[in-house]
Amino acid sequence: MGFLPATSNKTFMVAIFLLLAISMSNGQNTAGAPSIGVCNGRIADDLPSEQDVVNFYKINGIGAMRIYDPNQFTLQALKGTNIQLILGIPNAALQSLTDPSAASDFVKRNIVSFSPAVKFRYISVGNEVKPTDPEAQFVLPAMRNIYNALVSANLKGQIKVSTSVEPTLLGNSYPPSAGLFSEAARPYIIPIIKFLASNGSPLLANIYTYFSYIGDTKNIDLGFALFTSPGVVVQDGPSGYQNLFDATLDSLYSALEKIGAANLEIVVSESGWPSAGGTAATVENASTYYKNLIKHVKNGTPKRPGKPIETYLFAMFDENQKGPAETERHFGLFSPNKQPKYPIKFV
Repeated sequence: MGFLPATSNKTFMVAIFLLLAISMSNGQNTAGAPSIGVCNGRIADDLPSEQDVVNFYKINGIGAMRIYDPNQFTLQALKGTNIQLILGIPNAALQSLTDPSAASDFVKRNIVSFSPAVKFRYISVGNEVKPTDPEAQFVLPAMRNIYNALVSANLKGQIKVSTSVEPTLLGNSYPPSAGLFSEAARPYIIPIIKFLASNGSPLLANIYTYFSYIGDTKNIDLGFALFTSPGVVVQDGPSGYQNLFDATLDSLYSALEKIGAANLEIVVSESGWPSAGGTAATVENASTYYKNLIKHVKNGTPKRPGKPIETYLFAMFDENQKGPAETERHFGLFSPNKQPKYPIKFV
């Protein structure tokens, strides 16, 4: 079984290995971390107002939110709520932030102006940027400049700077202990990981067992993707895997170990299942996935048992202007009229 494309295990270049032999063991401060947050995407024309959305988070007892750009109305509505926030910087803005003065202005305008009334937790500098994307060259310089601007604003250590990645950066993911970043991804991801480790920041990772499943339905059982397998599906040495979420996350941890970053934490910055629009995209499956995910992340993975996984569900509402796949419009836990698609509790 292969739940992500695999490549052969190749020897690391000596220069890269020596580079990462530097200590990368700074831990992350996860004190007060909520186990469950919910992503607040707004690519739609029928959503509640930003204030209504924030109130809806409070009504449902959701203690953390991810947004994808510094929406001023959302930031204003979050003041005084104690909802912890991942603030996203769009990929299209990365090039401009390679200018230190632009990064400083961004931090002053969108973070300093709202802090501490808004509880910023992480800044995600880019989302799912691939090594081959034109924006890839701008990610790390923008991260450095945002970090330096936070330091200048006396916010060092209070707000962590990271970026959100996909497991497709892995060249090998099966079994999980063999997780390895691909040859093509290493020049991109290794310097980013070094930066994160040196500053005590976690790596943000978007993990969708749905997309892994529909990409290989012949070899991946639906129950393995939905947390409903009755027993171990993948035996990896002493570790047994009953679900694809754990297997994917531990593959990423294994890849980090192989580049000297064994102590780096991973925050699951997106995970979800669509309720319509494609293969296995049903209300029943979506309900099963989210309910099981919420319960499961309290317990950790086989590689890190007993350690809760900070996880952000994608997403709060359906977004009718997303695409191109029809499923992209149906990841909401709630319809835009705030009606739940299925019963759900966030604790």
